Amino acid sequence: MTDTIEIRDDERTPLLTNSNITSERRPITPLPKLQIAIVLLLQICEPITSQSIFPYINQLISELDITGGDERKVGYYAGLIESLFFATEALTVLQWSRASDHIGRKPVLLIGLFGITISMLSFGKVLLDTSLFCVLRIFSRCFTGLLNGNIGVMKSVMGELTDSTNRAEGFALMPVVWGLGATIGPLLGGTLARPHENFPKYFSGAFWKQYPYFLPCLVPSCFVLFAFLITLVVFKETNPKTHSDLKSGVEDQDVTKTRPCDHPVPLRELLGVYPIILSVSNYVVLAFLSISFGALFPLFLAMPLEIGGLQLLPRTIGIVIGGYGAGGAIFQALFFAKVVRRFGERRIFIAAIATYLPVFIILPVANLAARNLGQESIVVWALVGLVVTMMALNDIAFGTIFMYITSSAPNKRSLGATNGLSQTSVSIARAVGPALATSLFSFSVQMNLLGGYAVYVFFAALSCFAVVLSTRLPEKVWDDHTTSN
Repeated sequence: MTDTIEIRDDERTPLLTNSNITSERRPITPLPKLQIAIVLLLQICEPITSQSIFPYINQLISELDITGGDERKVGYYAGLIESLFFATEALTVLQWSRASDHIGRKPVLLIGLFGITISMLSFGKVLLDTSLFCVLRIFSRCFTGLLNGNIGVMKSVMGELTDSTNRAEGFALMPVVWGLGATIGPLLGGTLARPHENFPKYFSGAFWKQYPYFLPCLVPSCFVLFAFLITLVVFKETNPKTHSDLKSGVEDQDVTKTRPCDHPVPLRELLGVYPIILSVSNYVVLAFLSISFGALFPLFLAMPLEIGGLQLLPRTIGIVIGGYGAGGAIFQALFFAKVVRRFGERRIFIAAIATYLPVFIILPVANLAARNLGQESIVVWALVGLVVTMMALNDIAFGTIFMYITSSAPNKRSLGATNGLSQTSVSIARAVGPALATSLFSFSVQMNLLGGYAVYVFFAALSCFAVVLSTRLPEKVWDDHTTSN
C-alpha cells in the first residue's frame, strides 16, 4: 500500500513560504504605479496632520491657564494631547482592519480620511479657553483615533499590491512619503501658527486673532479632503468583498480545519503565530521609542535652558523637525532597497534601532553645551544636527519591520487582521509614549532627578533592550524562513 502525503496550508504558515522561492532569483515585478501613488497619497496625510501640531503645541499650552504659569508643567499636558489619538485608535484599529478583510479596504480608508478632516478642523476652531480646551480639543483628537483605521489598512493594501520580488521597493516608498509628510507637517504648523503675528498683511482680521491655530489645521485638512476625493474616484479595491465570505461565516473558529487557505484566520489563532508575535513585538518597541522621541524632541527644543531645553521659537523648531523628516525621506528614497538587498533586513533593522541609544545621550549633552557655551554655539547646533541625522537614518527601521510583519501573515486574506493586530499593539505603545516621555521630562526637572536628566537615562536603557530584542529576528523575512511554533 502506497503511503500518501497530505499537503495542506497551516494557519501558522507565513504568507510567503519557501515554496514561493525558486533557486534562481525571479525578475522584479513592476509596481502598479497609479494604485501605489494613491496609497502614498493617503500615507502622507498621516504625518502632515499628526505632526503639524508639534511646533506650536507647547506654546499653545503655555498660553492657557491650566499650567498656572509654570512652564515645567507644560510637558504633562503636551503629552496628553499627543497621546489621545493613539489611545482611542487602539480601541478600534483592529476592528477596522478586520472589517477591511471582509468589506474591502476602500470603505475603511474613506471613513478614516473623513475622520481626520473633521478632527483637524475642530482642533483649530477652538478658543484659547481652558474649559473649551479640555472638552473640544480632547474630543477632536479622540474622534480622529476612533474613526481612523487607515494606518493598518494601508500596509495591507501595499502587501496586496506587491510580491516577494518588489516588496522592498514598495515598502521603501512608505517611509519616504512619511518622511516627506513629517517635513511638511511641522513646517506648516510652525509657519502658519498665529498668522496675525507672522503675516499681519494677510491675516489681520479678528477671526485669526480669536482662532490663532486654525490656519495650520485648515491647510492639512484641505489636503486630506483632496486625498479623500482621489480615493473615492480613482482607487481600485484590492480586497473585494465576496458573497461567499459573508455566507460561510469565516470567523467561526469551529471550521478551522476545513477553512479554505484564502479565508481570513480567526484572531485567536493569529495570537499563536510566532512570526507575528516576534515581528509585532519589535514593531511595538520601535514605535514606542520613535513616538517618545517625537514628543520629547520638540519639548526639549522649546523649553528654557534652565529646565533642560534649548528655548527655540516655534518657527525654528518646525525647521529642525522638518529637516529630520526631509533627511529621512531622501535617504529612504535613494538607499533603502539597495542597502536592504546588500545587508539584509535583520542587520539593517538592528543598526537602525541602535541609533536611539546615542540620540538619548546627546540631548542632555546639548543642553549642557548651551548653558556653558551659549545657545548659538556651533557645538550646540552640531549636536542637534547629529541627532537629526541619526534619526533620519533611523527611519529605515520602519520599512524593514513592515516587511517582516507583512510576510508573517498566514495568508493574504489575513493581512488586514495581522496589520490590525500590529497596529493595535503599536497604538497602545504610542498612546503611552508621548505622555510618559513628556511627563518624565517635567518630573525629572521638577524633582531634579539626576540633574533633571533622568528621562534620558530611562530611554537609553529601553534602547538597549530594543537592540537585544531585534537580534531575535531571523536573517531573512519570513518568506525566506521556515517557521515553527
